[in-house]
Amino acid sequence: ERVRIFDTTLRDGEQSPGCSMTPTEKLRIAHSLAKMGVDVIEAGFPIASEGDFQGVQSIARSTHGPTIAALARCVNADIDRAWEAIRESSKPRIHVFLATSAIHREFKLGMAREEIVRRTQEGVARAKAYCQDVEFSPEDASRTETDFLIEVVEAAIDAGATTINIPDTVGYTVPEEYGNIFKILKEQVRGIDGVVLSTHCHDDLGMAVANSLAAVESGARQVECTVNGIGERAGNAALEEIVMAIRTRKDHFKTDTAIDATQLCRVSRLVAAATDNTIPDNKAVVGANAFRHESGIHQHGVIGHRETYEIMRSEDVGNDPQNLVLGKHSGTHAVRRRLRDLGIEAQEHEMSKIVDRIKTLADRKKDVTDEDLRAIALGYDPDAVGPWRFIRLVASGGTDPMQTSTIEIHHEDGRKLSEAGVGDGPVEATLSAVARATGFELNLIDYELRSISAGGDAQGETKVLIECDGIRQRGQGVSTDIIEASAYAIIECVNRAIATSKNEAHIHAGDVQ
Repeated sequence: ERVRIFDTTLRDGEQSPGCSMTPTEKLRIAHSLAKMGVDVIEAGFPIASEGDFQGVQSIARSTHGPTIAALARCVNADIDRAWEAIRESSKPRIHVFLATSAIHREFKLGMAREEIVRRTQEGVARAKAYCQDVEFSPEDASRTETDFLIEVVEAAIDAGATTINIPDTVGYTVPEEYGNIFKILKEQVRGIDGVVLSTHCHDDLGMAVANSLAAVESGARQVECTVNGIGERAGNAALEEIVMAIRTRKDHFKTDTAIDATQLCRVSRLVAAATDNTIPDNKAVVGANAFRHESGIHQHGVIGHRETYEIMRSEDVGNDPQNLVLGKHSGTHAVRRRLRDLGIEAQEHEMSKIVDRIKTLADRKKDVTDEDLRAIALGYDPDAVGPWRFIRLVASGGTDPMQTSTIEIHHEDGRKLSEAGVGDGPVEATLSAVARATGFELNLIDYELRSISAGGDAQGETKVLIECDGIRQRGQGVSTDIIEASAYAIIECVNRAIATSKNEAHIHAGDVQ
């Protein structure tokens, strides 16, 4: 009766615009999800690209504990490729899907009902020939005619599916309606008692979590969700909200999950950093304000008895408010302890780099704050993306119409280049200098600047969108000097462009749930 948590952050979550992750980031997140106790990790869509295939394969080989799932359409090549990617996992699952709603049948697939049923049976059977654990999703199930949904689900079960997922692909349904779908399936589908019913909800109308919980009330025992709720369009049901809703209201749901909730904040921040997303302060469970009180009435109530205004404890989700001041005299032990206080578990080989960057930062500013430490440990690493590395720059300022910037950068092959550029402001001049040094044609499309921490010596974080030889890339930079931060971000875009040019072209995989 326990609810299984099926995490699709690395598949559906990565489909969110701007949320693509590097193979290293995906592997690190997969290991963190395993440590947190998720039951299933949907690692990707192997047929989509060679890079996605290799990412899924790497996760399947090195991630232990959870089931590793790969997505595939009911197409032979998809299913074969999915199996190749996950076959080395100790717990492989092939997740096949096919759209079933009238609007998808007519305008996307051009298939009659009979063809959908046949393709479902063939797809599930082919997956079953590879592994025993097969999941089937009738895409856009919440808008599919009830009688046809029953027919397709029965066909999938007859062909060997062990999990039946009912996706609310476009976030259209409402809790009572969605829960009723599960009740009908449990009452009318042959063999339904022998499979696990699953829910997969999108948040287009802001009801993904509510709809998922309604399904749990109606018998679903697997919830498909993503960390921080990232995903297509408005996103998916948020893993942290699902887990804590079931746990906090265990009296109502009469069930629980196997998630170690103390890992929630750590994994949330890890995913936010990897996908270049900011967690809203008012985000449920993991937001900065989730356990903060400003109202005098609330403060008085919490001081008297915490549960007057808090239904969860911050430490239960890994949010510890302790402060440990770090500076240039801090050692590895102090840094590791503060990282753990913040819910961050750094690898041994990462610690020396983290400590060195803290010492460098401490030479520039009085205090290294928790926000600074998170940015160093989870966020931007200037040497992680590609061959070019920033060394130093000298930029002019003032009111002159044209300003200059001279930048020195090194290549991993040993080249050391110094170039100057001019522009309408120091950022544009730095962009020009990097373009001259690297040989790329660079055009700045978007530029965002924010302060990571408070005070006059705060670090600035820049986020840029740059067209590199006609292809748009995103970059991020962090420094107490905003022009230096801009240089880091620009060079990251160049490195990402180089990495992108080395990958094989993506195979068009069509719309997925």
